[in-house]
Amino acid sequence: MLLLVAFGALVLLTAWLPMVLKEAPLSLPIVCILIGATAFWFVPGLSAPRLPAELPLVEKLTELVVIISLMGAALKIDRKVGWRTWITTWRLLAIAMPLTIAALWAVGYMLLGLSSASSLLLAAALAPTDPVLASDVQVGPPKSGEEDDTRFALTSEAGLNDGLAFPFVMAAIAMLHAGDSLGSWLFHWLTIDVLWRLAAGIAIGAGAGFALGWLVFRIPNRAKLSRTGDGFVALGITVIVFGISEAAHGYGFVSVFVAGLALRAAERDHKYHQTLHDFAEQLERLLMMSLLIFFGGALSAGGLLNSLSVSGVVYAGLAIFAVRPMLAWISLSGTTCPPIERAAISFFGIRGIGSIYYLAFALQKALFDGADTMWSVAAAIVLTSIVLHGVTVTPTMALIDRRRQRGQTAREAEALTTDVNEVTR
Repeated sequence: MLLLVAFGALVLLTAWLPMVLKEAPLSLPIVCILIGATAFWFVPGLSAPRLPAELPLVEKLTELVVIISLMGAALKIDRKVGWRTWITTWRLLAIAMPLTIAALWAVGYMLLGLSSASSLLLAAALAPTDPVLASDVQVGPPKSGEEDDTRFALTSEAGLNDGLAFPFVMAAIAMLHAGDSLGSWLFHWLTIDVLWRLAAGIAIGAGAGFALGWLVFRIPNRAKLSRTGDGFVALGITVIVFGISEAAHGYGFVSVFVAGLALRAAERDHKYHQTLHDFAEQLERLLMMSLLIFFGGALSAGGLLNSLSVSGVVYAGLAIFAVRPMLAWISLSGTTCPPIERAAISFFGIRGIGSIYYLAFALQKALFDGADTMWSVAAAIVLTSIVLHGVTVTPTMALIDRRRQRGQTAREAEALTTDVNEVTR
């Protein structure tokens, strides 16, 4: 009975807390971690979760919340995919992310005493920004008009880089199995883990997304799914696409996000996208809150930070305050992105559920050295990111919105003055 009451309270909090915290410099993830840390520390009889001891369960739960978040993120992007319109995204993915992995790999090898394979795994797990915890810096619901360049860049980056981190995770696993011998695994990694799995992920996502878009919007009116008005169709689409992609040895994370973009493109302005997005967002929030409550318990009473050393703290600080901001800033050089928005995009490289997933996934595939160190460092980075970015996101985005509004008002006034001058001539 106690579990039923706790679950009911969690469901109510899922609906209530976002409304209460909307204008506060405090995010929902921070509150969830505080609830979990307090409950597992003070309530007698509660067994604290120990993430390293429950790898299969941790992997599946984090995988589920990530794919639901990816579908929700894709559905709310109004902007059509294109080279110029997505240029900030392509730069963040092609320049900032590989450089971030390389830098964290080198720093981890030098600071933490990890092997080359373990350092690469930790770097790959921490490099992608998180689609689950980044809702406060993402675009608004479909057709809401809340899609400025900063929010769009952070949403699209988080949607794609979780899948694009997979080749580097697979490289760490292959490196460990091959004993760091480059020639014995490099060809297989390039052809299968990079080319095939990425191509399969993109192709399956696009094909399945357009096919399901036809079922939802295009078939004869009596049978099309959009007439049902049921939001849980989003869950069905998500797991179908992910399952097909994984069965074909593609990257399911990539497939789900691409499928969401394709589904949106099938009938871009249909109001049913709002229904699908709202369900995905609500389910994502419920699962996220559950996971973060357990994460808080693992931090306070589960010993998740026990292996954190001084060098681990330095590594975490460099990852959050130096590596990501500096390399993202460099990757956006030469774009039309204003300095304040460029700084915000660079700073809000939020780490979270995806990093936990990658560690749980890889540590079941091979026996990496320093697993406890990796868990503690990753947990410290996720915790710091949640607190730091959660506290700063509301005032930062409000400042950017005010500056943008002032700029728009000034441009409108200038245009009006020009029109008046032309009339009076």
